[in-house]
Amino acid sequence: MAQIFHHSTNTISRITIFGALFVIAFLAWAFGELNRSNYATERANAREQPVPFSHAHHVGGLGIDCRYCHTSVENSSYANIPPTKTCINCHSQIWNTSPTLEPVRASFRTDRSIQWTRVHDLPDYVYFDHSIHVNKGVGCESCHGRVDKMPLMFQHATLQMEWCLDCHRHPERVLRPRDQIFTMGYQPKGDQLELGRRLAKEYRLQSVRTITSCSTCHR
Repeated sequence: MAQIFHHSTNTISRITIFGALFVIAFLAWAFGELNRSNYATERANAREQPVPFSHAHHVGGLGIDCRYCHTSVENSSYANIPPTKTCINCHSQIWNTSPTLEPVRASFRTDRSIQWTRVHDLPDYVYFDHSIHVNKGVGCESCHGRVDKMPLMFQHATLQMEWCLDCHRHPERVLRPRDQIFTMGYQPKGDQLELGRRLAKEYRLQSVRTITSCSTCHR
C-alpha cells in the first residue's frame, strides 16, 4: 500500500503535541501569576476615601492604639469602622475648621455615617473572625502590614486562599505575645519559630489539620 503521509508528518505531529503541552503549561503559569498579581487582587492599591485618613499620621505619628478606633476587634468577628463621634472627640478641637474634614463634621451634624470604601473585603463565602486571630496571638501587622507607615490605607496581602493556608500551616511564624498584638514593627526576643511553637501550646491552637480544614473558613 502506498505511503499516504510523508515521513516528516511524524516529526511534525510530535512537535505539535509537545508544543501544545508547553503552551498549555505556559498559559496555566501565566493565569496563576495574573491571579496573584496586584492587578487582580488590588493589593498595594490605595483606595480613594471620602476623607483622606492617614494611618501613618494617627498611628505612626500620634501613637494612637488600634483599639481606640477599632473597638470590637478583640471580642467580635469583625473590626468595626469607628463612628464619627470617635473622630469628633479630637477634631472638635483640632483641625476643626479644615475643609478636608468637612465630611466628618457633616456626618456628625446629620447623624449619617461616612461611606468609607472598604479596603479588606473577603468574599461572602469566607468566614473570618478577628477576635479568634487576635486572642490566639496573631498581630494586626501580620495581615494588615505596617499601617503606621501608610498615608493612605491599602491592602497589604493578597487575601487569597493560598495566603491564608500558608499561615494556617505554619502559625508559629507569626504568633506573638498578646501584649504585642497591636505593636507595629514588633521584633521577637529570640527565635520566632521557637517562640511561636511555645505560644501555640500556651494559647491552645487547634491542630494544623483542623485549621486547614475546608469547614474552618467555609461554613
